Amino acid sequence: MGIEKTLVDRKVGDFCELQRDTITNSKSRKKNRRRPKKTVSPVQILFETCKDVFSSGGVGIVPPPQDIEKLQSVLDGIKPEDVGLTPNVPYILTNAEQRISRITYLHIYECENFSMGIFCLPPSGVIPLHNHPGMTVFSKLLFGTMHIKAYDWVVDLPAGSPTIIKPSENLVPETRLAKVKVDADFTAPCNPSILYPADGGNLHCFTAVTACAVLDVLGPPYSDPDGRHCTYYQNHPFSRFSVNGIFIAEEEKKEYEWLQERVLPDDVEVVGKMYNGPMIVDN
Repeated sequence: MGIEKTLVDRKVGDFCELQRDTITNSKSRKKNRRRPKKTVSPVQILFETCKDVFSSGGVGIVPPPQDIEKLQSVLDGIKPEDVGLTPNVPYILTNAEQRISRITYLHIYECENFSMGIFCLPPSGVIPLHNHPGMTVFSKLLFGTMHIKAYDWVVDLPAGSPTIIKPSENLVPETRLAKVKVDADFTAPCNPSILYPADGGNLHCFTAVTACAVLDVLGPPYSDPDGRHCTYYQNHPFSRFSVNGIFIAEEEKKEYEWLQERVLPDDVEVVGKMYNGPMIVDN
């Protein structure tokens, strides 16, 4: 019994010594241990960047050049999988017999300063020519090939012209002269495009050459109560109408078109679907 008690006492003592050493070493290891970095999704980074870039924005206010570059860089790194998309999602695969151009919109986020969303277009799908009043718009083609035609209003042709150049015919309502800024195909991956309130192609039309998706960031977003309506247009060649006091050389006429307001065409349908990408945390 005496030997067993001695062994027990020794083991308890040894354990106590071991426990003290273990505690000391454990504390040392905890001090040296690096906490694993929390992974932040690309769409969360985009959201945080938009909050910063558009924090002091407003109608007609363009963010500073360094902010434009920062947001453009973040968008440039966004891939389809970052927003939960693949080129074979069912709602962009349509058959040739479909008569209505069904566009799918995935709403990501919206506040009074900016909005984020994705338009998915089936082959030959069209987002009709429309404007972005007082907005700065960033568009990132995620996949596919898209034809973009974009315009700016003509306000300075020639020197001394009226602010808004309209055709001479009084029978043409709500029609103005615009200059073509972009008329080309774009295939992902490609650089994000930027539209400014008064230049860069503030009015544009998207036509899907193949199934495609485009991520849009608008600052500020559309708002009917605040007068930022989405207006649609029909384009006409320059030769369709005339205007007094303006001469454009024959070889330059193809760069100008008349844009006439219209309602959304009946053969276009925009359907909202649930965004299934990483969720945004708005702290």
